[in-house]
Amino acid sequence: MATIRKYQPTRFVKDENGHRVPHPSKPGKFLTEKTGATVWRARYDDREGKQHTRHFTRKVDAQAWLDEAAGAMATGSWTDPSKSRSTLKPHTDAWLAAHPDWTPSTRARNVGIVKKHILPRWGNVRLDKITTDSIQQWSASINLAPGSVRKIVGVLTSILDRAVLTKNLAINPADGVIRPKQPLRRRRYLTTVEVERLANCSGRNRDLILLLAYTGLRWGEMAALHVSAVNTTRRRLMIEISVTEINGIMEWSDQPKDHQRRSVPYPAFLDGAIEERIKGRAPDELVFTSPTGGVLRYGNARRDWFDPAVNEAGLGNLTPHELRHTAASLAVKAGASVLALQRMLGHDKPSTTLDVYADLFDEDLDDVAAKLATQRSEILLDFSWTSPAREE
Repeated sequence: MATIRKYQPTRFVKDENGHRVPHPSKPGKFLTEKTGATVWRARYDDREGKQHTRHFTRKVDAQAWLDEAAGAMATGSWTDPSKSRSTLKPHTDAWLAAHPDWTPSTRARNVGIVKKHILPRWGNVRLDKITTDSIQQWSASINLAPGSVRKIVGVLTSILDRAVLTKNLAINPADGVIRPKQPLRRRRYLTTVEVERLANCSGRNRDLILLLAYTGLRWGEMAALHVSAVNTTRRRLMIEISVTEINGIMEWSDQPKDHQRRSVPYPAFLDGAIEERIKGRAPDELVFTSPTGGVLRYGNARRDWFDPAVNEAGLGNLTPHELRHTAASLAVKAGASVLALQRMLGHDKPSTTLDVYADLFDEDLDDVAAKLATQRSEILLDFSWTSPAREE
């Protein structure tokens, strides 16, 4: 139910010292007087029966407020105004708690962004005071690379998305924020010869380099690979878990980064190396280990043998993750489709694969055009046709 009523507000009568004047006939009460102003009191009940009231100096404004509330309730976009007066901090905590599915590295990254960037600026700000303009100005003030700024603004956007979902906000003010464009950086893909050169400079980890470059496993997936996950008959690796070093502690996740458990094929030339790795090991033992038999820590491996091997091979600044990109490139050159590459790399959907490796498929289109031209030429060699009109 919604109502608008006209009334005249009152105020306390005060003496020359600013003190309230006691009522002469009502003990404990004070004298009041009308202010002379006219006020319109608008009220409505929400779906839970809670009453909401606002006062306006004009009746038309009171009616507009009621109409807006009625329209929002009719479309399901209405939110309790009192909820939007809460600060962002509890909603940030709720957002973090709502994602038990995150991998340890994703959680560590998001918690770091929240602590370093979100809470210092927005933690004590009411939801209804967070505007698109204020977020835009804040985004512009972050003195970091465009990619980092995009991630930081993305975290705030996700937190506010949840506030909308839980009916604490009607709309997300971050939706209209323009994020900085990330400069296009061509991915680096090693050639087959460069992969061999790096592998030959990697000593006992030669097979590890070849595995990363021809399967596209992430470092954490390779480091978490157990003997039980290797099917030598089918030449398949079951990727079901991953491990990441966070603040010196190895954090295990029961799922890969994109939550896509998958079966990844490996080429036949790795048969002997993989069989040698798993020979005599129990199913629950790791396939690839450090020299002391422990988990292959990313930082230690970079320092101890990967970076020295890269330098010896003359490959400049190369990271292990670029071997994953190399695997994608080699697979496409071997004729892999978008769907096959998506399944191999563990992306959540084919569109992700296309977004990440669009340049590879642009080159593939060039090959298609060349093959179409060759096919046409070959067919036309044996083709002859005479126009019926000319025969007449």
